[in-house]
Parts: sequence; structure tokens; C-alpha cells
Amino acid sequence: MDMPALIYRNRFGSEIDFRNRMWKTLCEHFFQRYVPQNASVVDVGCGYCEFINNIRCAKKIAVDVNPDAKKFAKVGVEVIISDSTDMKSVMDNSVDIVFMSDFLEHLTKESIIGTLREIWRILRPDGKLLILQPNIRYCLRDYWMFFDHVTPLDDRSMSEALRATGFEVTECRARFLPFTTKSCLRNFAFLLRAYLKMPFLHRIFGQQAFIVAEKRG
Repeated sequence: MDMPALIYRNRFGSEIDFRNRMWKTLCEHFFQRYVPQNASVVDVGCGYCEFINNIRCAKKIAVDVNPDAKKFAKVGVEVIISDSTDMKSVMDNSVDIVFMSDFLEHLTKESIIGTLREIWRILRPDGKLLILQPNIRYCLRDYWMFFDHVTPLDDRSMSEALRATGFEVTECRARFLPFTTKSCLRNFAFLLRAYLKMPFLHRIFGQQAFIVAEKRG
């Protein structure tokens, strides 16, 4: 097993049931509003497929370099084991929504740009890119607790990278979710639905940014 796969398994292997419940709630009560049910969706850096398994849409594609993703994808999810900078199995202008969660901070700046350009290629005109990521402005103390974090990102630098690769940022929540599932919501997951409905709590506990960008032109 390669090092990234081993790190991921050690970090989340004991939390699979909890994380699936968490992502089911996140999809039903937040992310689904951005995803039409007739949409084609690609989850880049899908991990154990928690998002793509729980979102409702017509076509589901999960992309990751970790072959473990195939073990967790539900029926109806097409899994592509590939680098995010070279998703050649996905056709040009064929996807409505691309989603990434806690992924880009694991890449070099060069790979981040390569990934955004590849996402631009596969998205249809006016297609949307949804990004959930740690915001180093608000989680600096803990950002480097994960060995495989490579590039520090905040909402401003991410927005700049998106614009530099041709995207238009249409929504940017600098503070949304807590930094990690190993936080207060880890032990009080039943509060997540209520948390999503109370934006004032996001301004207190939110250490991850949520950004929506569109392919224009």
C-alpha cells in the first residue's frame, strides 16, 4: 500500500460509519441545493466516496489515486483511479458539477493549477465547481496536524487561483464547517443538522471555506 493510502486509512478507517452519516446529513441539508437531480457529477479526490454516495444526481463519477475508493463506492458510481491533473477518461464539456472536499491542500501549487485546468476542461459551459477546504486564516494552529498537507490555502488565495484559471467565483463562505471531524461535531454529530441552519454558529466555529465557482466564457 502506498503512503497516501496508508495515511488515509489510518486517519479515517475507524470513522467510516460516522463519516457516512455526517455526509448524508451534509448532502441532504446543504449540498443538494447546488446539485440538480438530473446532473452529472464528478467527485475529485473522492476518498471513501462519502459525498458521491449520498448526493442525488443522474450520473456519478468518483476520481481518486487511492484504489480503496472502489471498495466504498455504491452501485451506480463509476470509479476512476487517476491523478486529478489527468482525468482523460472524462470527456470534454461533459459534466454539470465537480465537487472537491479537503483535497487541494494535499497538492503542490503546480498540481492545484493543473487540477483546476482539468476541471475546466470537463465542465460544461456554466457548470459549477464546489470546493470545501480548510481555511488557514482560521485554523492555522491545527492546519499542519496532518502530515500530508502540502499547500496552505485560504478563501482569498483559492479564489485567486480560480479566477486565474478562468472561473468566476459566485459564492464564497470564508467560514463554514469546523476544521475536522475530530472536533466538537465528532462527538455531537446529531447537532450537525441544526448547525447548518444557524449561520451565526459558522462565524464562531467555521474553519473551512466553501466556494462555488462557474465555468464562464
